Amino acid sequence: MSAEKGEAIGSYDGDNLIEVRGLLSQFGEQVIHRDLDLDVKRGEVLGVVGGSGTGKTVLLNSIIGLKQPEGGTIRIFGHDTGDLTSQQSADIEQRTGTLFQQGALFSSLTVLENVASPLVEHTRLSKDTIRELAEMKIAMVGLKPESHHQKPAELSGGMKKRVGLARALALDPELLFLDEPTAGLDPIGAAAFDALIRNLSDDLGLTVFMITHDLDSLYAICDKVAVLADKRVVEKATVQELEKSDHPWIKEYFLGPRGRAATKSAA
Repeated sequence: MSAEKGEAIGSYDGDNLIEVRGLLSQFGEQVIHRDLDLDVKRGEVLGVVGGSGTGKTVLLNSIIGLKQPEGGTIRIFGHDTGDLTSQQSADIEQRTGTLFQQGALFSSLTVLENVASPLVEHTRLSKDTIRELAEMKIAMVGLKPESHHQKPAELSGGMKKRVGLARALALDPELLFLDEPTAGLDPIGAAAFDALIRNLSDDLGLTVFMITHDLDSLYAICDKVAVLADKRVVEKATVQELEKSDHPWIKEYFLGPRGRAATKSAA
């Protein structure tokens, strides 16, 4: 990305908040994605699934700028991520939030300090205002005030996920990225986290890009599911439409024993 200063991105009223075209991703000679296309529509909760090695996290990292693609284009809010000024990069960072798989919390900071960190970095608000906003986000994800002064090592796995989500929401993003948000949670905790994400998406008008292997999550909260296979997105559809797919991996995934169980639980 360019290091130059420049104009802010400003408002964007297009239907697709993310547009990926002809993406090529590789590590040395190993090609992960080739000619991958994907659109993520405004207000959509999109689940991204695929077998091991299909590059789900590589795709996420390419979109959020942690990996430079070897080819193709990625546009966020209508702007090519390969040709952004430093100001535009900062604007996109403030309009997006990311919950990484393990939470990626700062171990030396309290819950309150973790959630406040994006506000400290990106705003000039007073300390009191930042504290109040951080407390609001913590309450929004269902955590009690007693958690404010705890360190990550004192939290359960589910609490860490909620703190990570609160931090991802700190700047009121339009676009939320989730990497395996229910991984490591028990079924009750996973169901509660799914409900939290769906409710926040509806209440805040969020667009959500969610990598998951959790079939229950797909059935419970996703509007569409993008399937990675054969180095590209082979289908993007509702889970009900994917149940009728002829693609071998999709059939095994959605119509295997776990898929059938998820179908029954969603009924």
